[in-house]
Amino acid sequence: MSVAQWIADLGIGSAPAALRGFYAPVAAAPSQGRKRAAYAGTPEIYFAKSIDNSRLVKADDPQRKREMKVFAATVACFFFVLMIYALQHFSAIEYGYKIEAQRKMREELVESNRALKLQEASLRDPERIDVLARRMGLQAPAPGQVQRIDVAADAAGPIVARMQNVSVVVAQ
Repeated sequence: MSVAQWIADLGIGSAPAALRGFYAPVAAAPSQGRKRAAYAGTPEIYFAKSIDNSRLVKADDPQRKREMKVFAATVACFFFVLMIYALQHFSAIEYGYKIEAQRKMREELVESNRALKLQEASLRDPERIDVLARRMGLQAPAPGQVQRIDVAADAAGPIVARMQNVSVVVAQ
């Protein structure tokens, strides 16, 4: 249907001769039991017109340039703040992982230290040392062979070793 026919169907009068294009009405499909209305929906009219903008020259607008510079600076500042926030956020996450790794390592070291102290205590057991010494052929010291140093007697002065009543025991 042409535009001229559409205008004539509306009863407005005749269409001007310069008006050219095509008409596509926008309406739902008619149901089968009803009569079609004379006017259904808003018509869409499309005109083909070529525009030549090759001779147009863009006018210099200093206010628009200033607005664009301010906008670009604002966007750059916002981007900079956003990047700093992201850096801090990801650094905090990374430090959290490092702290957890060090906490786990500390727990492992504490457990290892506990096991080493237990091993040291078992190795320092006097009964165990006595059994090992007897296997190696060592004997218990004779009475008077061991002299204990009393440190509490003269704590202010230096302690000097003395050689007195020393006997040598030959191993058999």
